[in-house]
Amino acid sequence: MSKTEEERPNVSYGNVELAQRNEILRTVVGSGVHGIAIEGFDDHDEMGIFVEPVENVVGMGEPMDVAVYRTKPEGVRSEPGDLDLNLYSLRKYLRLAAVGNPTALLPLWCPDESVLHTTETGEILREMRESFMSKAAVERFLGYMFAQHERMMGRGKQGNVPNRPELIEKYGFDVKFAAHALRLAYQGYEICLVGRLTLPLPETPREHVLAVKRGEVPRQEVSRVIVELTQTTRQILENGTPLPDHPDWGKIGEFSVNAHLAHWGLEPS
Repeated sequence: MSKTEEERPNVSYGNVELAQRNEILRTVVGSGVHGIAIEGFDDHDEMGIFVEPVENVVGMGEPMDVAVYRTKPEGVRSEPGDLDLNLYSLRKYLRLAAVGNPTALLPLWCPDESVLHTTETGEILREMRESFMSKAAVERFLGYMFAQHERMMGRGKQGNVPNRPELIEKYGFDVKFAAHALRLAYQGYEICLVGRLTLPLPETPREHVLAVKRGEVPRQEVSRVIVELTQTTRQILENGTPLPDHPDWGKIGEFSVNAHLAHWGLEPS
């Protein structure tokens, strides 16, 4: 007889305890940090960044790229009130943020009230946030947006099989995919235009995304706005963005070296 959902253990990958002992920064991510969480609708997401112990980097210890903790068991979708915690090694995190991964950039730009734990190294990392912003980041936002938009329209990898059938039944389409796509479109536009990311979302786009998430905007209207924002962003990207082509890899690399040595109690050579 299979275990019931209540009997299944929480999900934990990697050495979560060791990662947490070496954390330099942890923040809220997901809908909460964007300002678009709806009570009873969203789970709670956090991201932590840790420095791997020296033996795991230059010794014989196993590399520690990622550790994960979820309150929901394996194969069960997170629900309102559940915690999803992803912990990334500093080296893994810097690579994700430098190429513009939308979730990885959130700890750099989130407001202070969304910072759950930080160290001096974590503060230095947040202070150099602009070093990660580039045209490559905009492209990554647009790529994630396109994938969410396709799924919203029923054209994603899952075809017409809904990931959240209860939303399809209630609203006629998956409003979570729609809200994510619209939010990414607004954010890609902002990054391209001014080279920064405002969190939570500014009032006008935030209210628009929330209206979509509540099922108050028809799917075709959401799609129209997303397409228009994308076209505008691409025009700015080609003709008027203040962003460099690439992140400041030199500064990011120097920070990584110094952060690891400081955490290990060593001095730069």
